[in-house]
Amino acid sequence: MAELQQARQDFSHWRRVYQGNVPRHAEHYTVAMNWILLSIYSAIFLGLYDIAKKAAVRENAVPPVLLLNVLTAALLWLPALCLSHAAPQMLPAEWLRVEELSWTSHAMLAAKSLLVGASWIFALYALKHLPMSIAAPIRASSPIFTILFAVFFMDERPTLQQWLGVLVILASFYAFSLVGRKEGIHFHRNRWVGFMVLATILGSSSALYDKHLLQNSGLQPATVQAWFSIYLVPVMLPLAIRWYWYERSTSPFQWRWSIPMIAVLLLTSDFMYFTAIDTPGALISIISPVRRTSLIIAFLAGVLIYGEKNWQHKAICIASLLAGVYVLSIAKS
Repeated sequence: MAELQQARQDFSHWRRVYQGNVPRHAEHYTVAMNWILLSIYSAIFLGLYDIAKKAAVRENAVPPVLLLNVLTAALLWLPALCLSHAAPQMLPAEWLRVEELSWTSHAMLAAKSLLVGASWIFALYALKHLPMSIAAPIRASSPIFTILFAVFFMDERPTLQQWLGVLVILASFYAFSLVGRKEGIHFHRNRWVGFMVLATILGSSSALYDKHLLQNSGLQPATVQAWFSIYLVPVMLPLAIRWYWYERSTSPFQWRWSIPMIAVLLLTSDFMYFTAIDTPGALISIISPVRRTSLIIAFLAGVLIYGEKNWQHKAICIASLLAGVYVLSIAKS
């Protein structure tokens, strides 16, 4: 009788699963893995983006690089924006559809463009004057601020295993800063380090704002990317005009193909990032640290392309960081 009763309970359970009344743990785990994998792919393209940025601004004027970069992104999104309003049936994929927005939503995306534009300006000036293997880890410390904000102000609660992965990653970032001292870069009095720290804080604020736009305001990734890219053009224009009138002779500009590649690589990375955030159950306190593992690619480029020093100590930090990413990748939400 006990076995018959258990069989009836099992049958009743699976019938409710089939009807959608009970959460499917395997599907929940697959969804969790999807947004973590998207975060990792986003990190790869973000690392290539860092390489393109360094190649574009090395011994080159920053303002025109920024303006041409955002112009490229805006032009790439312009066809999808026009088709979404004039002939949506002609879009090659549904995920390219740019939704109609209210004036309030437009204002929110314009605010995001101001926030990110300020972060990019500080970051590119810092990257121009700092080694990649130093600048990338400083930029990667943004999860420290993101996690604190997410936990204390957005009520996110990562699991114990996820916390372990996050702590390992953050410890690796701190170790990178210690290695930087051996190269004569004193963080407390270096102007460009200060620029990168400020860019990092602004970037952390942007990460939290992204979650609000995608999860709370209900905006779609394509809509955010398209209008955000377009609004960045007027944000960067004043700085480029100022350079043209006052700094062109002292800070000359040279065209490089790495400039438009900055936009292409970042759009690819950001779309994966926005899609990860838009996934139900995704945690920004996990996505942000994983995405910052892009510094691995920046580190390799700094050593192999630019011959930067102390790569042995930095490699140890990289190994620790990879361990943190592995713990995150196998953690269940």
